[in-house]
Order: sequence, then C-alpha cells, then structure tokens
Amino acid sequence: MVSHNVPATVAGTFTMARDLTITRMGYGAMQLAGPHVFGPPADRDAAVAVLREAVRLGITHIDTADFYGPHITNQIIKEALHPYPDELHIVTKIGALRDSKGNWPQALAPEQLRQAVYDNLRNLGLDVLDVVNLRVGGFDSPTPGSIAEPFTVLAQLQQEGLIKHLGLSTVNAEQIAEAQSIAPIVCVQNFYNLAHRDDDGLVDSLAAQGIAYVPYFPLGGFSPLQSDRLEAVATRLGVTPMTVALAWLLQRSPNILLIPGTSSVAHLRDNVSAAALTLSEDDLAELNGVAS
Repeated sequence: MVSHNVPATVAGTFTMARDLTITRMGYGAMQLAGPHVFGPPADRDAAVAVLREAVRLGITHIDTADFYGPHITNQIIKEALHPYPDELHIVTKIGALRDSKGNWPQALAPEQLRQAVYDNLRNLGLDVLDVVNLRVGGFDSPTPGSIAEPFTVLAQLQQEGLIKHLGLSTVNAEQIAEAQSIAPIVCVQNFYNLAHRDDDGLVDSLAAQGIAYVPYFPLGGFSPLQSDRLEAVATRLGVTPMTVALAWLLQRSPNILLIPGTSSVAHLRDNVSAAALTLSEDDLAELNGVAS
C-alpha cells in the first residue's frame, strides 16, 4: 500500500523485509561532505536543506556511510532530520575508512567493523541501524575472495540488536552466496548504470529472490555518462540525459532502488522527476545500445 503522503513522483516502493518498505527513488548522501567526500561542505545550511527537501518530496530511503567526511555526512543527516520520521529508513555501509590523504583503505577487521557500527549509531543518533551494507570490494568492482569473516561479524552485531538488516556492497555472485549461507541479506549495492552493465545477470537473479539491487554511480560517478543515444532520447523527451538514465534504471528491473546524490535542491528535484518518466519500447531499445 502506498501512503497518500508520498508524492506520485516517488510513490513506487520496494519491500526489502516485512518491516522495511522504502521508496525506489532514494537519496545518496555522499555529496553532502566537502570536495572529494572529505571534510565539511562549503555550505552546511544548503546540505541540511537538501535532506529536508528529500523528505518533503516523499523519499523514505537515505543512503550514507560514516566514512563520508568522515563522520560529517552522518552528523548533517542527524542535524537535518532527527528525530527521524517513522517511515524514513537510513541505510549505511561499513568496511572502509578515510585516511589523512583522503584515500579509502579497507577496514574489515572485527574491531574496525564493530567500531564503525558504533560510530554510525552515535553520529546518526540511533539505537539500531535499519540496514548495514558490508563494503568489501574495490572502488568500483568486486575483489574475489572469501567474505565470511567480516560478514560473520555483521551477523553477530545483528544478533546483538545493533542492526536490523544486512546487505553487501561491491561483491560478486559467489560472495553473495557465501554471505547468504551465514545470514539473510536484503540488498546488494554495486557499480551499475546504463553504460556499465556487467551485473545484468546479477540484477535478474536478485530480483528472483526478492532482494534489492542498488546501483551506485547510477549517472556514471565522477565521469558523468556521455552518449549520443542518451542525448538523443533526452532531447526527444524534453528532459535531461541524467533524468533518462535514472528512468532507464527504474524500468530495468523492479528490484532496482536508486540513490543518486546531489548537494543541490534543484538537482534533487530533477533526479526525483525521473520516477515520473515512462520510457517507450523504442526509447529502451535505443538506450540498451549504449553499453554495446
């Protein structure tokens, strides 16, 4: 059932678990920190305004990580939205740190994972986290190998009541199966967009299991999507190429949830408008050629 308080633009929802239904159009908070996701933003009031506008628009899914900033993004979320509306769900991830040079070293040791959960709880002002994704791969692709040890730590933290649901980030199919042998997962967050479609088969297999697939860098990341086909479809429809790219993801599979990020209220509204855009079969056929 869709709440009448949710605008039609984000009214599509996905049920991750019995107690967790969220809008398919979410908001990714990474860009609320300073340049290169490091340090404070130039305009903290603007960052607060974006978060409040996201909730006003009906978004009930915010994606974050305490290593954004580090700590700063979660602190801004707390400032903007705490106490959180009952329908709002915050998804975070652990498994990395930020060093003094702004790098993203892995942090998968048991004590590091436990501390990361405590840091998220403190900086978000929560007693329990809705969803925690274990980030185990590289910047934009999985790193093969067992993830049993770190995922077992997350499962233990879940049993202790600090986490409601578990997910994975930057993983392959074998790692997903290994994690599922330890504890259920509700989502997978990997690099995927109109031009980068290595996970096509994984999207479909997760959909068959009722597991959400959450593409990061849905608009290409730090190198925005560039395609003559994308531009042509956008021009024909009278919208921006990025709106088309987001709409394509929403139509690609019903288990895809979007978390485009921005530090601009105007850009946020543009992103949300993608939820109201329906692409024709001809549009989709043209766009599906972008990756080939």
